[in-house]
Amino acid sequence: MKTKSELALRQAAERAVCGCFAGIPGLTVDMGLADACVDNGMKADWLGTIRTKTQIRPLIIEFKNNGQPSFARAAVNVLVRLRGTVPKAYGIFVAPFISEESAKILAAEQIGFIDFAGNCLISFDDVYIRREGRSNPFTEKRDLRSLYSPKAERVLRVLMAEPRKAWKVEPLARRAGVSLGQVSNVKKLLDAREWTRRGDQGFSLTESGKLLAEWSEAYRRRTPKTIECYSLDSLAEIEQRVAGPEAPGVLTAFSAAARMAPAVRYQRVVAYAPDGAESLSTRLKIKRVPSGGNLLLIDPYDDGVLMDSREIDGVKFVSPLQAYLDLQSMEGRGQEAADALLQGAIQPLW
Repeated sequence: MKTKSELALRQAAERAVCGCFAGIPGLTVDMGLADACVDNGMKADWLGTIRTKTQIRPLIIEFKNNGQPSFARAAVNVLVRLRGTVPKAYGIFVAPFISEESAKILAAEQIGFIDFAGNCLISFDDVYIRREGRSNPFTEKRDLRSLYSPKAERVLRVLMAEPRKAWKVEPLARRAGVSLGQVSNVKKLLDAREWTRRGDQGFSLTESGKLLAEWSEAYRRRTPKTIECYSLDSLAEIEQRVAGPEAPGVLTAFSAAARMAPAVRYQRVVAYAPDGAESLSTRLKIKRVPSGGNLLLIDPYDDGVLMDSREIDGVKFVSPLQAYLDLQSMEGRGQEAADALLQGAIQPLW
């Protein structure tokens, strides 16, 4: 018996398919049978037909609740096998959201695809339907929230710090300071994207660049608590006061990048305040201002942002990864400084 969620998924997939073909002159679709047996016990999620002005072609439809590459590839394997048993059949993959990489996998096998927002590519004989760019309310937000939650990010930080290392779940959990279940969930989400490699020694990252790009997009949506301040001191003096030997702060963004891959001049110190931005600004007796300051203090949303922090001449600063993420969110020359940090301190590890 199907669960309520499975039935809801099936109904949404059916609406997406019917909506894709609706209103096209001379073309009709019959969804036909669900869970239809095709041959030798192989089943299709749906076996239907599509009618054009000149012919009738069988449709074989496979749907999943996830459109990441590993799910798309699994659907391809099924559809290609089923297509070989049904003459002239056309295969379609349906999912709530289909990633760009998945779309490439499907197109390479001449399999159509439709997402729940109506984005699609259907191409056979003289039929060609392509819709893209539709805002997708089904974008895998839960998936992204899970992979880039604070605790999950701790796992990603360890993986990115040693991307060539193979990890077993238990030692990775100990290093990241999270539960075994958290590591398993992160691994599952990375596997779905096909960003890992499995071996006898464990699993390792294979697509650090793709991970970092997606992580940066998710990170930009964060709205940390910050306090802007102004001091008459020079930037170097402010950095000493905030993150020097006797201070609790940890530099990030431009202030951190300047110590790892200097590329641009900057006019504002940015630092994390582990005990709270308000507490540190009070301790330093630095004037708070609504805008135009030369010191930005940030409340860490999780202790993970301080993982793999470094120190030079007594001044503490975050890891290249954290500085890169923060720079990607900065206006001005943040992107330029981030690119320099990526090339000089992050990519060499890959």
